[in-house]
Amino acid sequence: MSRSDITRTLTRNPERTRDKNRDTAPSQRGPKVREALPSRGGKPHSIRIIGGDWKRTPLPVLSLDGLRPTPDRVRETLFNWLGQSLDGRRCLDLFAGSGALGFEAASRGAARVLMVERSGRAVAQLKANQARLAAKNIEIVEADALRLAANLPSNSFDVVFLDPPFGDTAMLQRALELAAPLVSANGLLYVESGEPLDPAEVPALAGWAITREGKAGAVRYHLLQRENEE
Repeated sequence: MSRSDITRTLTRNPERTRDKNRDTAPSQRGPKVREALPSRGGKPHSIRIIGGDWKRTPLPVLSLDGLRPTPDRVRETLFNWLGQSLDGRRCLDLFAGSGALGFEAASRGAARVLMVERSGRAVAQLKANQARLAAKNIEIVEADALRLAANLPSNSFDVVFLDPPFGDTAMLQRALELAAPLVSANGLLYVESGEPLDPAEVPALAGWAITREGKAGAVRYHLLQRENEE
């Protein structure tokens, strides 16, 4: 889906404009709100790209409540699982936040990385970091992640990164329902959550299996693939 297609999709939905003026649950507003983990607060900080073309490049991250980038150790483990290089792959970072996962994927050769983030301030920082890297393989969209995912074509991404607001079980379930169909044949789905993920207990993950999983503090992280496609 091109940038113009995404723009038309969003402008066709008048509910999006009205939704901005409605009272919503805290987990639906702004950047990722992780109630189980206190926000950093304080001075602005940065993330460091671990591998690829922009290895060791620091990128500023806003100090917004609830915005906590995926830690270096977890990202290093994840991209070891993915095989280091993502040459030619199409990636979706659905709750982009700081962009830690999306920028890492782009650095490692992804053909296209679509980052989706609702917070306008976070999006502005993502675009500033994109400009700093002159990253032409990244597209950043300010939108509600679930609404946009519902309008993306099936099988359109080879890797989908899913890190919804921490502790929001209902949003995680809905995100899984929308994200799973977006993954191409032989594609991979990465999920962060506060609890261990069991595909057998999630209807949206029927036919999926966890190929790798780990734990870092309060965060569980999982890599999934459709069964019989390894």
